[in-house]
Amino acid sequence: MNLQAIAFYVLSVITVVSALGVVSARNPVHSVLYLILSFFTAAGLFVLLGAEFLAMLLIVVYVGAVAVLFLFVVMMLDVDFGSLREGFVRYLPIGGVVAAVLVVEMVLVATAVGEQGAAKGSGAPDILLDAPNTEQIGRVLYTDYIYFFQAAGMVLLVAMIGAIVLTLRHRPGVKRQSVMDQVARTPAKGMRIVQVKTGEGISE
Repeated sequence: MNLQAIAFYVLSVITVVSALGVVSARNPVHSVLYLILSFFTAAGLFVLLGAEFLAMLLIVVYVGAVAVLFLFVVMMLDVDFGSLREGFVRYLPIGGVVAAVLVVEMVLVATAVGEQGAAKGSGAPDILLDAPNTEQIGRVLYTDYIYFFQAAGMVLLVAMIGAIVLTLRHRPGVKRQSVMDQVARTPAKGMRIVQVKTGEGISE
């Protein structure tokens, strides 16, 4: 067994164990730390596969931004850990059923791929061996999967607009900017010449 195979098995075991820790940890802070560990080990697997760009993207975006943001939010919230432990037994049967269904699905897919070779006949796009990793991803993403990429962008845009609309609150007595009034402003509207007598002020 060569060094690459040993690194693959070690990183795979750590990834699976840390992923189980994410969903089984009672403390939300520990769960986020397990998530960061899972991202790091998954990035190592991407490096072994030759996808250096995806590995750096996973570390910079997910570990450096998303997971750290989760950690800050969890630490700033006043989480009652006692109430979290109370509902664990009540939802355990439903969670067990969902987990069993997921395990059966993964076993079926793995068996089908192992016996019939579905991964070999999936019609994957040709990989340019002489091109860098970012160019390969860009060509595949913006040619074969351009419609799915644009659809995902529209879904994220709608979700962002919906989140802004749901959380936007107008409070009375707060001065707000009117862009249309500023664009339509003319020198006649923006300036007023007032004759002030000596010793007297200006009153609105």
